[in-house]
Amino acid sequence: MTDTALRQGAPDRTRVITWLQDYGVYAAVAALLLFNAAFTPHFLAVDNFRTQLVQVTPIVIVALGMALVIGTEGIDLSVGSVMALAASVVALYLGYGALPAIAMAVLAGALVGAAGGTLVAVVGVQPIVATLALLVGVRGLANVFLPQLKEFTNPTLVALGSDSVAGVPIVVIVAVVLTAAVAFLVKRTTFGRQLVAVGGNRAASRLSGLPVRRVLMTVYILSGMLAAVAGVLATSRLQASDPTSLGLFMELSAITAVVVGGTPLTGGRIRVLGTVMGALLMQLLQATLIKHNLPQSWTQMAQAVIILAAVYAARERR
Repeated sequence: MTDTALRQGAPDRTRVITWLQDYGVYAAVAALLLFNAAFTPHFLAVDNFRTQLVQVTPIVIVALGMALVIGTEGIDLSVGSVMALAASVVALYLGYGALPAIAMAVLAGALVGAAGGTLVAVVGVQPIVATLALLVGVRGLANVFLPQLKEFTNPTLVALGSDSVAGVPIVVIVAVVLTAAVAFLVKRTTFGRQLVAVGGNRAASRLSGLPVRRVLMTVYILSGMLAAVAGVLATSRLQASDPTSLGLFMELSAITAVVVGGTPLTGGRIRVLGTVMGALLMQLLQATLIKHNLPQSWTQMAQAVIILAAVYAARERR
């Protein structure tokens, strides 16, 4: 092949890589939907769609916070443990009513996020190290607060996890509202522009006078609060607080959704809708393999391939 042909092929390859990173997740979701519509019995049933949306909701909410953190070239491994802590706090304060219990759970998530943000932004600890320590410590704290599973019958909390509005589950409505809020924050606010700038070049942002520490603190706090909300919703669906198992490996699911959705691990860019679609893609992939009686190990291998493809596309685009 001549040098001229190579030079002509390079732009085409770049365009393909760019298209895959920008729209690949949407194409993959559409392909899975079409495949299931054709080959999976009862896939188009309304109840099935409701089930898939309800199951993916906690991942979507946690992934929104993770996208903000990754947008600053960080990582938050504590989100699953924050979900467990939120479940414990809800159980502890439920005697005061559902709303105070939920508020205390979200506050607990904010405090964990503030701790992580302080370690990263003020102390200078690497995000993966800081949040790994919190992952272990917060899970232990959750089990100290509530050593075993505790069921509840609070009508408000039960309704939050099981009721619908105009046929749409409340948990799904909460996820949609939070998605819109995060998208607005990223695209339409000064803070969103600062966040992207800090992720793109932290040193340059600091030299230009941007409040780098405040931005980092805020994103970790928001991540903790969103993880706590996801924990509350998951707890309300289960109608029980279970800090031992709730949120296990949620950090991996959230990171997968963010990366597959097109947000680079190197920061400087956040794709909110892509993150939601990444979570939906992983959920549909798992549901598809289960409905066709394939083992869980196939799902894990398929997810690994998708993650590698997404990271490769991001690398090539750079």
